[in-house]
Amino acid sequence: MAAALSLPAIGSFAADPLTLDAAIAQVAATHPDLRLVSAQSDVLAAQRDLAEQKPAWSADLQVENAFGTREAKGFDEAEFTLTLSSVLEGGGKLDARRALAQNRYDALAIGRETRRLDLLAETARRYLAVVGAARYSEMAQQDIEQRQQAVTAAQQRFRAGASPESVVLTAQAALARAELARDRAGQEGAAYRQQLAALWGERNPTFTVVKADPLELPEIESLDALSAVLDRTPELVQFAGEARIAEARLQLARSAAALDLNWQVGARRLQASDEVAFVGGLSMPLGSGKRAQPEIRSAEAELAALSISREAKGMSLYSTLLEAHGRYTLAQADVRRLQSEVLPKLASAEQSAGRAFRSGALSYLEWSQLQSEQAQARRQQLDTALDAQRALIEIQRLTGQAMVLPSSDATKEHP
Repeated sequence: MAAALSLPAIGSFAADPLTLDAAIAQVAATHPDLRLVSAQSDVLAAQRDLAEQKPAWSADLQVENAFGTREAKGFDEAEFTLTLSSVLEGGGKLDARRALAQNRYDALAIGRETRRLDLLAETARRYLAVVGAARYSEMAQQDIEQRQQAVTAAQQRFRAGASPESVVLTAQAALARAELARDRAGQEGAAYRQQLAALWGERNPTFTVVKADPLELPEIESLDALSAVLDRTPELVQFAGEARIAEARLQLARSAAALDLNWQVGARRLQASDEVAFVGGLSMPLGSGKRAQPEIRSAEAELAALSISREAKGMSLYSTLLEAHGRYTLAQADVRRLQSEVLPKLASAEQSAGRAFRSGALSYLEWSQLQSEQAQARRQQLDTALDAQRALIEIQRLTGQAMVLPSSDATKEHP
């Protein structure tokens, strides 16, 4: 893993090229989805403290037989009763409330990690789009240079009377299309930079990104090795937290079936005889077990459904991993094949066609077609490489691994 980077200020991105690490650090520090977790943790901590409170005590003062209608006047025959009361909870209700509140608090950290990985992956995808746009612009510039050579050669042959003016115009039109592709790539790059900067709230980005090579596709682990890591991914670990919450709810529902005793003790003063007597009482609700059954059945069904949901999620994650792994390995093979076999041969053929056109042994149409095929093959290679990089980002998100993009002079991974 790379060493942690210091968090740059938003305005400093204009001075130095933006690395993926710096972009991820900025998103992690400023994105509201992650800052919201701190606020939610305060709420759950307060709810946990509330759940730990025992039943409240209550003081009660009663006055009876005051202001009678016969000879008794005022409080002469009155009875004053002062009692203290509370509830004796049965069935471990306090422990059940504590467990439920604590499990909710603990599950928040797992949910935050899941959201963090999603944001890191989205940051990496948007960063890759900026890198890809820069590479498309470079490719368009290569195409422009080749088209300029064709225009120069066509003009020379036209001045020598060996080619009609239509050849010159056609070459110039091809050059204009290449310049249009370069300008389009530049506009797309600016749009992608805005989309990346939007993740940390910047409206008018001026930064550039570190130059990287999307064609560099590292070797990855086998599908079996990666699938073994899936059980530790936060998306599945989160189900364990939810299961603990569901179990705590079930225990709380079961505890509701246990009887609670309402007790009270106190003293009664008889004003007429100036005597004090002890009073006390117990009461209990009836039918608690029957009333608790619907809540118990609901909690049991929720716990059973969680097991099925986890199984379905596991299958979905494995299917996604399988698809991403296949995309990456196939794209990796295509990129290497294009690099080692197709592009060198097209480059040699294009250079040979240029010499043949200048000597009058080949038409401009044939040379232009080879230039187009070479440009198309380069674009195909880059398209395939970018698709592989997106598949790699998805693999990294699923397995909770470091977000890695093509190597550059800067640090290239983030835990």
